Amino acid sequence: MVKNVKQTKKFEKKHLKGVLERRKVVQKIKQKEQIKQKKQAKKSQDDAFIKGPDGGKKPVHVKKNLGTAAAGEMTVDDFFQGGFEILDKKTKDASGKLGKRKRDQEESDAEGEQSADEGSDVDFSDDDISHDEVSDDEEDDEVVDGAAAPTGMTKEAMASLADKDPEFYKFLKENDPEALEFDENADFSEIDELSGSEGEGEEPKKKKQKKDTKAADDENASELTQKMIAKWKTQIEETKSLRAARQVVIAFRCAAHLNEDDDEKPQRYTINNPDAFNDILVLALKHIPEVLAHHVPVKESASGKAYVNTDTKKFKILSQLVKNYAASIIHLLGTLSDEPTLKLTISALEPLLPYLLSFRKLLKVLIKTVVAFWSQSASTEATRITAFLVARRLMVISDKGVRETVLKAVYQGLVQGCRLTNVNTVAGINIMKNSAAELWGLDQTLGYTTAFGFIRQLAIHLRNSIVNNKNNAFRNVYNWQYVHSLDFWSCVLAEHCSPLKEAEAGKESQLKLLIYPLVQVTLGAMRLIPTALYFPLRFQLIRSLLRLSRATDTYIPLASTLLEVLNSAEMKKPPKSSTLKPLDFATAYKAPKSYLRTRVYQDGLGEQVVELLAEYFVLWSRNIAFPEFSLPVVVALKRWLKDSRKKTTGNNNGKIGTQLALLVQKIESNAKFIEDKRNRVDFAPNDRTQVEAFLRDFEWEKTPLGAFVVSQRKLRAEKRKMMEEARKEDEKKRKEEEEEERLGKQAEDEEDSDEEDHDDLAEDDEEEDDEEEDDEEEDEEEEEEEEEDDE
Repeated sequence: MVKNVKQTKKFEKKHLKGVLERRKVVQKIKQKEQIKQKKQAKKSQDDAFIKGPDGGKKPVHVKKNLGTAAAGEMTVDDFFQGGFEILDKKTKDASGKLGKRKRDQEESDAEGEQSADEGSDVDFSDDDISHDEVSDDEEDDEVVDGAAAPTGMTKEAMASLADKDPEFYKFLKENDPEALEFDENADFSEIDELSGSEGEGEEPKKKKQKKDTKAADDENASELTQKMIAKWKTQIEETKSLRAARQVVIAFRCAAHLNEDDDEKPQRYTINNPDAFNDILVLALKHIPEVLAHHVPVKESASGKAYVNTDTKKFKILSQLVKNYAASIIHLLGTLSDEPTLKLTISALEPLLPYLLSFRKLLKVLIKTVVAFWSQSASTEATRITAFLVARRLMVISDKGVRETVLKAVYQGLVQGCRLTNVNTVAGINIMKNSAAELWGLDQTLGYTTAFGFIRQLAIHLRNSIVNNKNNAFRNVYNWQYVHSLDFWSCVLAEHCSPLKEAEAGKESQLKLLIYPLVQVTLGAMRLIPTALYFPLRFQLIRSLLRLSRATDTYIPLASTLLEVLNSAEMKKPPKSSTLKPLDFATAYKAPKSYLRTRVYQDGLGEQVVELLAEYFVLWSRNIAFPEFSLPVVVALKRWLKDSRKKTTGNNNGKIGTQLALLVQKIESNAKFIEDKRNRVDFAPNDRTQVEAFLRDFEWEKTPLGAFVVSQRKLRAEKRKMMEEARKEDEKKRKEEEEEERLGKQAEDEEDSDEEDHDDLAEDDEEEDDEEEDDEEEDEEEEEEEEEDDE
């Protein structure tokens, strides 16, 4: 009994799962077969009802010999009725036969010339081509199906043709060598047939053969010339010729892969003329989208969705051309550095997007390439905007899956592009954040899900840094990428959750629910390391929250975080004098240690606190509760000013004290202004409608605090402009000094080389003199020997 229990457990552990799965599979097959039989029975009943009774005569069924029937001639029912027998290897699909058909000798002789013109005598019939069912993702990447199978010869087909019929292969090699080019160009073979069927040449057969022969001679030319490009351009502009478009795409691919040696796939054309290279790029980038729009027009709905009829034979034939053209553009973008050419190449992708929606893998590569140019720090403003327009167009015309891919790629590119933040890159980063924020409003349902996931990731990073505060775990939060991510989401919510946008849409924004979690994560991040070293990061995050509060009319308590800076040890003790440059708080999240306890750093902190407090209070300068709202902060500021004037314990920084005293004065003036206006109202505090409408139409710039903030903004803008000009001048001088130093070094190297040459010449002269002296001595010795011999 125990043995049986052990065997049962062993069976359950090792074999039970597999047995159950096999039973489920068999059960599913049986269910499918039963459903199929029911459908067939219902269909036969419907046929009998429609056709009526046939006099009791039974229809005669002709039973095929299923054992010898070809797979291409069998239906699915015949195949299952005949059993799962292995087909004879000699029986092949008609679509797999290569070489010439079995004809009489007379027919083959009569059609020899025609086979040379067509490039191949092989027939791929649509009825004989069978395709397996593929999944949705694989089906998106398929270029052609049974109706659009390419008629061009492949490399394997040509090899088998050379083995089976060498005479015919030799004939093709001599008369039509283009037919033997079995690279990707074979995929375009049906385009010529389609172009011919549209009436591009309806002359007699002999004339057409002569024209085709001349065209073949031109196409087989190894070097791409401007004359050929001009011919193709004329054909495209006049007749939208697909045959010319095919040649342009092939030449464009050669230009995109210029100077790339590939022995397996040699290029059709070689480009030696720079003008020809430029002409083929301009022709392909400007006119190929026009040809595609002419033959396969794009339809747009009222919502902006683009629709291309992919079921037509023409689209299935042109799909390979579209894929090759798009792949060539993507490859070309990786080799370009000139801004006008880059802009033209990227903009050529925009009209191509509706045709690429069916090719998901190629579309992902395209999205990645475009986002890379949008997020590169080396890209110019024009290049960034052009790349963004392509991504935005794709967001508008595509479905949910592609939109999600675009949003994720854009956010990833933004995070990677803001890793390095300095004076030179901060403008480009701001362009990225402002442009990318627009994409999240195109589909707010999808935008909410993606934004929620990314904000949740930021919250997880913050939680891990708080819980596992070891080995500098806080650095996962205190870096430029994290700061710019929080600032970016504040831009997104500020743009799409404003009352004006909601009034235009007629409903509340779905993204408004993300304001609370974003504010909580931002407040937690700024208080993670409350030291003076990271006060610049705190100011960066406070500016993000001020933008969000200003745009959405959401109250966010920020006064306490600014008062913590004033009450820190850095601001209470007297500073040390130093000769350091003022710290640029716009491009810094961490202060160098050399700045701590210095007057330069303390003055900078005081200016930032005064500016941010003024910007914070001006948001509520028209609020009916402003006097009570500002009272605790005014009391705290006055206490700090009183302590700072003490000779022993105060910091004795008169500059900061003057600025804070002026701010307190403006806040109190604004409080009195609100009290005067409030004393004239005739409604109670419980009337929420009247309370919210208090001074709504009054301009905030005309309030005492608002006028102060406006003047301070102008002063800071002028100061920033002067600093920017000074920085540019310093950079210009530095470049000039480097250039002079380089030229001086080059001149010194030339002088050294001249001296070395002079020394070499002097040494050569000395050697020659020594040799002459030696020769003279030898001559004298010889003369002396001769005289001795004579004696």
